[in-house]
Amino acid sequence: MIAALTVNGRSFEEDVRPDEMLYDYLRRHGFKSVKCGCDTTNCGLCTVWMDGTPVLSCSVPVLRASGHEITTLEGVRQEAEDFGRFMAAQTAEQCGFCNTGFIMNVLAMVRELENPTIEEIQHYLEGNLCRCTGYEAHLRALRNYLAIVHGNSRMFEEGEVPEDAARL
Repeated sequence: MIAALTVNGRSFEEDVRPDEMLYDYLRRHGFKSVKCGCDTTNCGLCTVWMDGTPVLSCSVPVLRASGHEITTLEGVRQEAEDFGRFMAAQTAEQCGFCNTGFIMNVLAMVRELENPTIEEIQHYLEGNLCRCTGYEAHLRALRNYLAIVHGNSRMFEEGEVPEDAARL
């Protein structure tokens, strides 16, 4: 069956197996930022955007993605690097394995929500499994990034935990 999709602005059209998942398709085409840690939609590592909305590529058949715009971390490289620096500065990056899915969800949230509540942040980060941290540093990095993006001067220091961190 023929699948036609656009990945990071580049068009692809080819015959695919009916059971091929988007994750496998993307990896096969060199989009190595897309990772898979579970194959059961539980970890969030394989998050990409389909028409700007985060989806788990391990659960999306390529044929379902046909006709859609897919964005991987490679497609938002500069923004990803910018947020990645906030993660590193807040010691939120340890092994780095979960970063791609986490960053894709954070950048989607930044695009969609101007001043997210803790509940909205939790919704966007739900399903992103990080085995190394307790998420406090992730939340601090995210809050600092949002402060800069939205022109707020309030920044959290390493070791300083935002009041709502415990709710994550």
